[in-house]
This record gives sequence, C-alpha cells and structure tokens, in this order.
Amino acid sequence: MAKIKITQVKSRINCPAVQKRTLDALGLHKMNHTVEHENTPSVMGMVDKVRHLVKVTEA
Repeated sequence: MAKIKITQVKSRINCPAVQKRTLDALGLHKMNHTVEHENTPSVMGMVDKVRHLVKVTEA
C-alpha cells in the first residue's frame, strides 16, 4: 500500500476538541511535525477533517 507524509503546518490553538483529538490520532503533536502513514480510507478521512491544518505529500 502507498505511504503518505502528513505535516502539521498550522497551529491547533483555537481548534475544536474534535480536531485536536484527530491530530493526536494521526500522531501530530506540534507545528512542522511530520508522520508517515499508509494511504487507507480511514487515514484519509482523518486528514480530510483537519485538511486546513496539515499538508499531505506522497512518500
């Protein structure tokens, strides 16, 4: 399965708690932190919920 890199590019301050929990579930804890995940529908659904806070690239 293809891998994607997810980087947090905006702050989580003043975001709803649901979006903060989504960032935690993705493994993102601070600005410019990058994680690598499989490109699955569940991960892409989480990325879609916080797409204004993250940048996604192919790994």
